Amino acid sequence: MLGCCRGLEEGEPVAAGLDVGTSPRVFTWKEIALRAGYGDPHWERWLVIDRKVYDITQFYKRHPGGARVISHFSGQDATDPFRLFHLNKALVKKHMKPLLVGELAADQPSSEPSKNKLLIEEFRELCATVERMGLMKPNRFFFFQHFLQILLLEAAGWLTFWYFGTSFLPFLISAALLGTAQVQGWWLQHDLSHLSVFSTSKWNHLCHEFVMCHLKVSAFSSNWWHRLHNQHHAKTNCFPKDTDLLLHPNLFALGKTLSVEVSAEGWLRTTHVPERMCSCYSGS
Repeated sequence: MLGCCRGLEEGEPVAAGLDVGTSPRVFTWKEIALRAGYGDPHWERWLVIDRKVYDITQFYKRHPGGARVISHFSGQDATDPFRLFHLNKALVKKHMKPLLVGELAADQPSSEPSKNKLLIEEFRELCATVERMGLMKPNRFFFFQHFLQILLLEAAGWLTFWYFGTSFLPFLISAALLGTAQVQGWWLQHDLSHLSVFSTSKWNHLCHEFVMCHLKVSAFSSNWWHRLHNQHHAKTNCFPKDTDLLLHPNLFALGKTLSVEVSAEGWLRTTHVPERMCSCYSGS
C-alpha cells in the first residue's frame, strides 16, 4: 500500500488524529482514492469534508447514522452530504477531531477531479438560495395539524366499526379512513426521519420512533428506516449504494438505456450494475 501522504515511504502508516502544534499533513486525491474501503473490510477508509481529510477506518461502524451511509463516501468528498445530514455541525465536528489526519494539498481541487465543478457550485448556490428564502424553516403548526388529522382519521375508522358493525359498507368506510391515516402517518414519519420538523435531532428521533413504531400498524423499526432511507438520499440513483433501487426493475425504472442494457447483458440476476453505468445517473 502506498504511503498515506506526501513525504512518507511506501507502506508507512499514518495514525489518526493530529498532534497539537504540528503542521497538517497534505494529501492528493490519488492518495485519498486508494482509501475507499474496497475489497477487504479492513482496508482504510478516508473521506474529505471542507478540504479536511478524515480517517474513518475505525469509526465508520460506530457512525450514529449507520455504517453504510458514511462508508459510501470513502475516498470521496463528503462536504455537501455532511452539511445536509447534520443539524448541529459544530458539535459533530468537535467529535470528528480525533479522526482528522490532514488536509488537501493546495494544488488539489476541493472535490474529486472527476466531478463536474460547475455543477457542484450551482448546487451549493441553490442550497444557499433556498436557505436565504427560508424555505427550509419548518412550520410546526402544520405538522401539529397533520398529527391531529391522523389521530382523527384513526378514531373515525375505529368508531365506524364500533357503531355500525362489520357489514360490507362500514367495512369499506373504515378501511378507507384507516388506510388514509396510515398513508399520512408514513409521510409524517418521513419528515421526522429527515430531521425536518424540530430544531434538534433528539426530538425528531423521539417523535419519529413514536410515529413509526407505535402510531402506524406496520410497526417498522425506526432505525431500519432511517439508515436505509438515508442511503437513498446520500447516493440517489447510484448502483448499488441507493437501496431504494435494489428492487429494480420490478418496482422502479431508471430509464430506457439502463433498463435495456441491463436486460440485454443479463445483469437482472444481480444487484450490481457496472461502474460505467453509474455515471449516467449520479456522480457516485
